[in-house]
Amino acid sequence: MSLLIFVVCAYVLGSVSFAVLMSKAFGLADPRTYGSGNPGATNVLRSGQKAAAVLTLLGDAAKGWLAVFLAIKFAPHNGDGLLMVALVSLAVFLGHLFPVFMKFQGGKGVATALGVLLALSGWMGLAVLATWLLVAAVFRYSSLSALVAAIAAPVYAMLLHLPPELVLATAVMSMLLIWRHKKNIQNLMSGKESKIGGKKKETQSA
Repeated sequence: MSLLIFVVCAYVLGSVSFAVLMSKAFGLADPRTYGSGNPGATNVLRSGQKAAAVLTLLGDAAKGWLAVFLAIKFAPHNGDGLLMVALVSLAVFLGHLFPVFMKFQGGKGVATALGVLLALSGWMGLAVLATWLLVAAVFRYSSLSALVAAIAAPVYAMLLHLPPELVLATAVMSMLLIWRHKKNIQNLMSGKESKIGGKKKETQSA
């Protein structure tokens, strides 16, 4: 029963959209109505309000971190505990992708995934963040940075010898994140993807 409660609560927490909340708090348009239509930090940044974008990023990452931190803190110290942590990690991430409060039309999950990874392993989270920053600095594509970081995440999990349950959860999140970026992949291949700080072409990662 406790496993089900933790998973459901994690999903509900993940369903909270900080992009929408921060946009309302700053008097901005709903992020689903402009730019890429994606309720995430990158799209909120298109409004020109950097503070709202930063708070969106921090909020989305924090909910992922909090859900997993609580699962780790209260999970039993056995195999069932690892299963709980893995399922909570996926639940909070899926909540962001398919939020119950927004007709299951959510963001792409980059910030929430980072929060989850930081909670699972600080070193893994930092390695993924460093990968994102390096690719972004060199190529200036948010979506490409997210894709490379997603591919690298399960590799880092294995190199750090995380338990198999957590490696699998990380791999599933990575595959979902890549799937959510399918339109960005098409734009990258066709040269239509917007660069960080550049004018909008069509869509970008968030």
